[in-house]
Parts: sequence; structure tokens; C-alpha cells
Amino acid sequence: MIRIIIADDHAIVRGGLKQLFSLSLDIDVVAEADSSIELMHILKKTAVDLVLLDLNMPALGGVELIEQISQQYPNLKILILSMHNELQIVSRALKAGATGYITKDNDPETLLAAIRKLAAGGRYIDPRLAEKMAFEFERGVTVKPHEKLSAREFEILQLLASGKTVNEISNELSISNKTVSTYKARLFEKLQISNNAELIRYYDAQKFDV
Repeated sequence: MIRIIIADDHAIVRGGLKQLFSLSLDIDVVAEADSSIELMHILKKTAVDLVLLDLNMPALGGVELIEQISQQYPNLKILILSMHNELQIVSRALKAGATGYITKDNDPETLLAAIRKLAAGGRYIDPRLAEKMAFEFERGVTVKPHEKLSAREFEILQLLASGKTVNEISNELSISNKTVSTYKARLFEKLQISNNAELIRYYDAQKFDV
């Protein structure tokens, strides 16, 4: 039996995944978490084989959360289930310790196959992402400024580019205004820009595949 934790801040997503896994005789959902804090608390007291993790978790999220899990539980499998298909985010997640990465637009059978492969000791990358990564590697693409961003910084870049304010982002991500402002300052520094208008122009010029 593969014991898993579903970590996603959307109750509907967790409910749908639990219903899917209830149909599988070899997968047991032992717990679910709606924040990184709850996830780490559960891991301290619950034996599991795999964490099915969304990157956009309230409080600590993204690469930082993956690194923390990997450091404290080096044998625990981490499968990222995310809406993000940007190659820089996928690459950072895998380097931080994720054992697999799959996007939320895949069919249920693909997700189940990924879980079983990780549980058997393997790794899994969404085939479409793996192909894109291989293509970019062959091209020898120069690293762009936004590729130096953490997953959380990139998430805030997207929200700022969509026109959301610091307060709105703070409420959406369940983090303080001060934290959002700190991330925003890092963005400006790494992208070498000085205001929101430049940020939006930069974002639009990249034509991100989302």
C-alpha cells in the first residue's frame, strides 16, 4: 500500500484527488494539508511514502518547502502536482529535491502511473515537460533574468503582472504585506527594473507558456 499525503490549499482539489485514489486498491490517503505549516506538522507524526504537493502553498511554498521536506525526510518521495509548466520552475523543483513533476492538466491515469513509479523507487517528469527541457538544453539557451527567481518570486511576478496590488497578493497567498514587498524588491533587483510598468513590459515580452 502506498501511503500518501495530499498537500493543496484548495479543498475541491483535495476532495477530487481523494475520490480518485479511493478507487485504487494500492493507494491510501493517510492525511491532507492545506498549508505548509500543517504539512510539516503531519509529517512529524505520520508515516507516509509520498507527498503529493502543490507548489503554491500558503506561508512557505515552492522550492523552499521542497528543500525543507527533503532535508528533514530524505527518503520521502515528493511528487509535484502543479498548474505551472514553466521550465525554470520545474527545474528548480527537481533540483530542490522533488522526485517527480506533473501538471494538473494531465489525465488521472497519468497521475496514478507517476505515483506508482515514484513509490517503486523511480522518478517521473511529465513527458511534455521533459521534451521541452531536453530541447532547451540542446539549444544551449542563455539563462534569462526571470530564470534566477524562486518559485514563490515567479508566482508573485505573475500576480503583479496581472495587475494585482501588494494587499491583494498578501490576501491571496496568506502572507504579510511586508513579505510580499520583500519579494517584490527582490524581483526588481533580479530583473533589473524599477517600477510596475517595467515589470509588466518584461513579463509580456517573455510570452510565457502557461
